[in-house]
Amino acid sequence: MTTPTTRQAAVTVRVFTQRFSSTPRGARLARRLALHQLDRWRVPYGSETSDAVALLVAELAANAVTHGRVPGRDFELTLSYTPGVRLMIDVSDTRGERRPAATASGPLDEGGRGLLLVEALASRWSVLDRVPVGKTVRAEIDLGP
Repeated sequence: MTTPTTRQAAVTVRVFTQRFSSTPRGARLARRLALHQLDRWRVPYGSETSDAVALLVAELAANAVTHGRVPGRDFELTLSYTPGVRLMIDVSDTRGERRPAATASGPLDEGGRGLLLVEALASRWSVLDRVPVGKTVRAEIDLGP
């Protein structure tokens, strides 16, 4: 007797990776190219997912430029998109000793709220070691029902 075979639908994971200069201009370009790439993957500009990704990439790239910058070193953006399942945003820099943490800030503080925004928009986020040097901040958005 043979057992029936169940076929699963093929899963296509789309990946975009690009390095950017560790400057405010590089962070802006990372956000713009991320939105352009999502549009190419048929995630339209102005959609809820596109808007969330814009804010997440902007915050993570700004953090990489501000807190993870090493002169002469770039930061890297990777988008991994599994349609209908998940979208992962990885921003890597070469400064492994400075780990981000979401902290509450006072009403008059000028900074410190960015990772609270990441926490609110992402389904989950984490900080990973990057081999051979640095760290990767990952934010994931679940796209399923």
